[in-house]
Amino acid sequence: MRDAYLIGAGQSDYGAFPAESYRSLFSTAFDAAVGSVPKGLEPGAIDEAFVGTLGVGGRQLGLPGPAVTEHVGLDGVPCTRVENACAASGYAVRQAVAAVRSGMADVVLAGGFEVMSDTSSDATKYWLGVSGETEWERLSGTTFSGVYAQMASAHMDRYGTTREQLSHVAVKNHANGAKNPHAQLGFECSLEDAMAAPVVADPLNLYHCCPTSDGAACTIVASEDVVDAYTDEPIRIAGVGAGSDRVGLFQREEYTTVPASERAGESAYEEAGVGPDGLDFAEVHDCFAIAELLAYEDLGFCDRGEAGEFVASGATRPDGQLPVNTSGGLKSKGHPIGATGAGQIVEAYKQLTGDAGERQLSDPRRGLTHNVGGSGGAAVVHVFERQPIEEVAR
Repeated sequence: MRDAYLIGAGQSDYGAFPAESYRSLFSTAFDAAVGSVPKGLEPGAIDEAFVGTLGVGGRQLGLPGPAVTEHVGLDGVPCTRVENACAASGYAVRQAVAAVRSGMADVVLAGGFEVMSDTSSDATKYWLGVSGETEWERLSGTTFSGVYAQMASAHMDRYGTTREQLSHVAVKNHANGAKNPHAQLGFECSLEDAMAAPVVADPLNLYHCCPTSDGAACTIVASEDVVDAYTDEPIRIAGVGAGSDRVGLFQREEYTTVPASERAGESAYEEAGVGPDGLDFAEVHDCFAIAELLAYEDLGFCDRGEAGEFVASGATRPDGQLPVNTSGGLKSKGHPIGATGAGQIVEAYKQLTGDAGERQLSDPRRGLTHNVGGSGGAAVVHVFERQPIEEVAR
């Protein structure tokens, strides 16, 4: 199979924009992605498109992919809508990689969008709930935050994880998000603030939960056959892994791990030929603070039960052993469901091209993104690495 390369990525601002359409948000992200390609890209060069969205509010449940790609001028380009809850656009990128590797396409657009601020709070809870098990979780009254609260409680009971350690996730991610001009909650918070916030679903409080967001993100993937027409500093998509699991938390044997994440990580590491020690940074799915801690353990950043101590030690800060969520993560940057996975890859692209502004790490070579659907019904992991153009296979 041919190698696939990330040649461009961009996003809209994340936030609450009820007066803005999903088409305009996607257009902003698309223009930013095309504009980020070092040697330029004519939209007519795009052979295929994959677009992720849950369809919150039901505004365009049928054919939402073509609705946005036609809007940005990709007339006639085949487009597939991808839905895997919060992992929708992460899986869209996976499909783009598969299309390039297989030889079906040379240049592929993969992205996603969501508008969540123009519905009532009850309606938003409904749409968030359908990413879990509908009959026995949502219809019985369990909220999305309630499901993750059960996971947090189980981790606390088994490993002694504390609310203070959960709060360190919020403090770190808000500090990072305060340096991200696209972030919805771009402000810092103290540990005291994070500890004192109102309870949402015990033991999780407001600072342990991500916001609901509007936004879009796009990435552009190219084959080894054409990559040098677009950049002299290609970013190779070295590894891709995915996994799925039972949709309902109550259906699983363990509450202190997300097996789909572990499977996805193992597959991506194997394909990339590296392990967690070979990473310079990671963007992980932190819809709730406990989700980031579970990701540390599932992806091998630390041993089981040590995630709380790992974050509190400063290991995942920008100056730490393994910076995590330099974008601010879902917690600060925001979580427009269908755009989240692609948005994580936007941060990876910026870090690896040296374009992350105040958040820029010192000469990163390899990074990972980790995107989860629901409470772990699906997960996808990508490993990206900078590669000199002379190393591109021919």
